[in-house]
Amino acid sequence: MGTLGRAIYTVGFWVRETGQALDRLGCRLQGNYYFQEQLSRHRTLMNIFDKAPVVDKDAFVAPGASVIGDVLVGRGSSIWYGCVLRGDVNSISVGSGTNIQDNSLVHVAKSNLSGKVLPTIIGDNVTVGHSAVLHGCTVEDEAFVGMGATLLDGVVVEKHAMVAAGALVRQNTRIPTGEVWGGNPAKFLRKLTDEEIAFISQSATNYSNLAQVHAAENAKPFDEIEFEKVLRKKFAKKDEEYDSMLGVVRELPPELILPNNVLPDKEPKAK
Repeated sequence: MGTLGRAIYTVGFWVRETGQALDRLGCRLQGNYYFQEQLSRHRTLMNIFDKAPVVDKDAFVAPGASVIGDVLVGRGSSIWYGCVLRGDVNSISVGSGTNIQDNSLVHVAKSNLSGKVLPTIIGDNVTVGHSAVLHGCTVEDEAFVGMGATLLDGVVVEKHAMVAAGALVRQNTRIPTGEVWGGNPAKFLRKLTDEEIAFISQSATNYSNLAQVHAAENAKPFDEIEFEKVLRKKFAKKDEEYDSMLGVVRELPPELILPNNVLPDKEPKAK
């Protein structure tokens, strides 16, 4: 960032601070009758000077997640609640159709014992389970990282490979295609079955569909949310036997019906 850019950044910071100062002054002038709202400084997307996240318009970044600095998120990918992707000293790349689930952490390496400068690269249609930690590693297309797993600097998870939940994968380890690794430290456990390889792709598709629902819910205005609350109360589900005794037929309004693609095994009821 040049001198002009830093100057504009500083002016913007002063303007924001001035707004908060005016709010505090107004509260003091109102005396004992004021209501003070605490301002959250959290930003879902945050730049570090000239390093700014680039998120595709069709990607979903949940409220409460933090995508910071030099981070690229591809089309149809989803970054879930509580995740932190911090691309400050290096870059993070997330491909298309990938899901990084709740409370996961993705960081990069500027220096380590090997003297390598390592970005974190996550390919297409990858599933990263809840509370996983990825640090300066590479996860290739259609790989699977289980819940609570930790991948250290220089790790490479090849296509159609799986890291079991809770595993600790040591530095510079390569997990070959079609294998499951688990444990602390992680070791080869067995080969993946064809069904498990198919599940990896299906998992990415399921989360992509689910992300669309969450994105739509988060985009709803306050009035629509309150209207749906009234509908849910009005159409609260009763026991089918109880309804039949009263001769009541309940049909949910379309606003309260989840899309079929969210629940792939869901079959529509015959009318």
